[in-house]
Amino acid sequence: MFADSGGYCQNPKCSNRLFVDTGTENVHVAEMAHIIAASDSGPRADAKVSAVDRGSYDNLILLCANCHTTIDKAAKDFPDVVVRDWKRKHVDRIASLFGAMEYADRVSARGAIEPALAENRAVFDQYGPNNDYRADPESELAKVWQRKMRAIILPNNRKVLTVLDANSRHLTGDERKTLEAFRQHIDDLEAKHIGEGTGDVASQFPAGMNTILSGA
Repeated sequence: MFADSGGYCQNPKCSNRLFVDTGTENVHVAEMAHIIAASDSGPRADAKVSAVDRGSYDNLILLCANCHTTIDKAAKDFPDVVVRDWKRKHVDRIASLFGAMEYADRVSARGAIEPALAENRAVFDQYGPNNDYRADPESELAKVWQRKMRAIILPNNRKVLTVLDANSRHLTGDERKTLEAFRQHIDDLEAKHIGEGTGDVASQFPAGMNTILSGA
């Protein structure tokens, strides 16, 4: 769900990030909303829909707390067809938010991802697990790292991936392999930090990402 959202509320009129860095805390504002209500008396209820289908991925959408409350309290204004349409259109909206256009050349495409990669590198260098607190996961720096992972690195990763996918025609064969390794790295990080991940199991950031799309 988080991967599909790109870290943003899936209401097309809302651009709220689902993880908010307040400076001292990382606030998780994402809420998993049912399109067809989970119960027969809930918002957009439909008794004809089975319990299995009500709990399926297709019947769920990721929203910020405000939008979730709004669509459930004003369900008549947000019928299931409208909410499903939000989910379908969100992929295109994320591409727009991330500036994921197809560029004319490699240099321009590299320029589109460079700021996000640089920001992630700066966060990693200053707060990442290679710093002195590695042996103390309860330290304040470790908590800052977790905040910044969710609020900055994960959304930036999705932005970079979206731009690279939109400009895959500019990639060399080796760069395509790097892209797929980056895709797996993103999946591992998201599973570890916001999903079902366990321990320190996560693939490393591919070194080739530092130079992908560089040069002619």
